[in-house]
Amino acid sequence: MRGSTKECSISNIYKLDGRVPVSKAIPFGLQHILAMFVSNLAPITIIAGAAQPALSQEQIAMLLQNAMFVAGIATLIQLYPVWRIGSRLPIVMGVSFTFVTVLSTVAAGYGYPSVIGAVLIGGVFEGTLGLLAKYWRKIISPIVSATVVTAIGYSLFTVGTRSFGGGYADDFGSIQNLILGTVTLVTCLLWNIFAKGYLKQLSVLAGLTVGYILAIFLHKVDLSLIMSGGFISLPTLLPFKPEFHLGAIISVCIIFLVSSAETIGDTSAMVSGGLNREIEGKEISGSLACDGYASSVSALFGCPPVTSFSQNVGLIAMTKVVNRFTIMTGAVCMILAGLLPPVGNFFASLPDAVLGGCTLMMFGTIMVSGVQMIAKCGFNQRNTTIAALSLAIGIGFTSASENAIWSVFPKVVQTVFAENVVAVVFVVSIILSLILPKDMDIKKVEEKNVDAE
Repeated sequence: MRGSTKECSISNIYKLDGRVPVSKAIPFGLQHILAMFVSNLAPITIIAGAAQPALSQEQIAMLLQNAMFVAGIATLIQLYPVWRIGSRLPIVMGVSFTFVTVLSTVAAGYGYPSVIGAVLIGGVFEGTLGLLAKYWRKIISPIVSATVVTAIGYSLFTVGTRSFGGGYADDFGSIQNLILGTVTLVTCLLWNIFAKGYLKQLSVLAGLTVGYILAIFLHKVDLSLIMSGGFISLPTLLPFKPEFHLGAIISVCIIFLVSSAETIGDTSAMVSGGLNREIEGKEISGSLACDGYASSVSALFGCPPVTSFSQNVGLIAMTKVVNRFTIMTGAVCMILAGLLPPVGNFFASLPDAVLGGCTLMMFGTIMVSGVQMIAKCGFNQRNTTIAALSLAIGIGFTSASENAIWSVFPKVVQTVFAENVVAVVFVVSIILSLILPKDMDIKKVEEKNVDAE
């Protein structure tokens, strides 16, 4: 009896393995899901809004329902691996913001089915790379990861601004939209200032709630559609027939490489902050394999790629709650939510301006995280050169007024790089990291000159 009590204890929440009483585990599991809930669904709304032809609210609601289901399944695989796919670490998975810019461009240029085709191929590409990670992962050095994360934050600024103003609707920039976005953003800020402990992680949800209620009073929400899909429904498999375009596939595969760099950083940070040890090679390999193959499964359900969530890495670092069983209860709740269409319909009815108010701060935080990562790498001459030149070329060569500089290149190169700052930064930083000498410090050069004299 004592052994049983010892095995099932609340103190196990701070251990990777071990049972926790279900009644105690569920609140901690839900905490992880709530920290990423909005971020998991927002990318779909943004990408679907950019698609030509645009997706209907019913289609978006169906995709949001599917996304919750897929995120829950992917999280379970990370927690409890299938063969070598999964890390056996407390990693929460969700639809990634990393792909928003490139997939919005693909959706606008080729249509939403081309997004599905590109993600399907790209997921297999990353998953296979994950299984072979021991042969290549050292190429993505910390300064490369840090510079890429900074570029991701920058690339999302215009996405957040477009949503803040009302999206691609005719009333973009209207007083109503600006009021909705501002009230939502201010709510997020005030929550961040005054909330205590883990509740700070729910600032986005607080802003979303206040903004949504205000939008109802401003007649910006159609509540009649929330129950239109019934109360219970199975996720829809292959809601769109995949289409395959070479330019789209290459663009997305490059961003999958970028996402791999992020995942390595997220997983390493989680192991260091939550488990107080260095990450193992098989954990990186399993994590990347799950990212990739789960993304292909996500595409089969019509959704963008899924990957590890930085919000949850931060939550683990703060709370030290790393128990797999505990986080599994949250994943199960996510799967159940994916079986309830009203949840998806609710988020589909969310006005773009409210979404913009929530995500504007989130996107800025991503860029600041990248800058912090660069600082952690150190500002020696080599790191400064890699970060400065990569960002200068990436941002400068993809600006709307200057991206015609790519016009001399083949169409496929233009499709991949001309409007994709993250892809350019990733490629340039990788090349510089490989060719620059390890020792570029000015002080060292001066010492050698003195010796020569």
